[in-house]
Amino acid sequence: MINQATFTSIDFESAGTSAGGTDTPVQIATATWSPPPHINQATTTLADTWMSYIHTNKKITWSAQQVHGITKQHLLNAPKLMLLWPEIKKRLNNNIIVAHGHGTEKKFLKAFPAHGFGPWVDTLHLARAAYPDLTDYSLGPLCQTLKLEQEISTLASKAHTTTASITWHHALFDSIASIILLKHIINTFSLHNQPLTLLTKPNTTAWRKNRTSH
Repeated sequence: MINQATFTSIDFESAGTSAGGTDTPVQIATATWSPPPHINQATTTLADTWMSYIHTNKKITWSAQQVHGITKQHLLNAPKLMLLWPEIKKRLNNNIIVAHGHGTEKKFLKAFPAHGFGPWVDTLHLARAAYPDLTDYSLGPLCQTLKLEQEISTLASKAHTTTASITWHHALFDSIASIILLKHIINTFSLHNQPLTLLTKPNTTAWRKNRTSH
């Protein structure tokens, strides 16, 4: 059941791809949350948040820097992805994994063959099922449309350990945003006592029935 699950969202930011090249991650973050016993509980409590930059030998493309603002300076002394395995396993193992458009996250986690993480909840698929009339399902505009940005910003400020503020396309900010979006959908459609498969394998017919009652 959904109200018995622990969800951990994950987000990667990447170096970007140049002609003929392959992409590599430069930042990773996670956020862990469990649904509270009471629906629409006012305060969101994250059990854990974590972020790390990731070493890469590849050049960060100009276009990627324009999106997330990460430069080589941020990666000085950053660990290689393989060295982050203990931290990643500690946070993802045995939890329900959440991502918004999980293709990138699954791709980079292939660095750890047979890691066994899952099942996955893709908040992009959920949002399309829950809100079929929207025109933009990218994470930032979607959360802004649903008026979730203030809550996300507040939690991100508490979780970020430096004085610098963070926003969209920072892995920690986006991982928290995915969790808040998931929480919003669970609350809005009263899914606490529903089977987890309603999130992991969105069924259009089931979601349509939920929408007719809201």
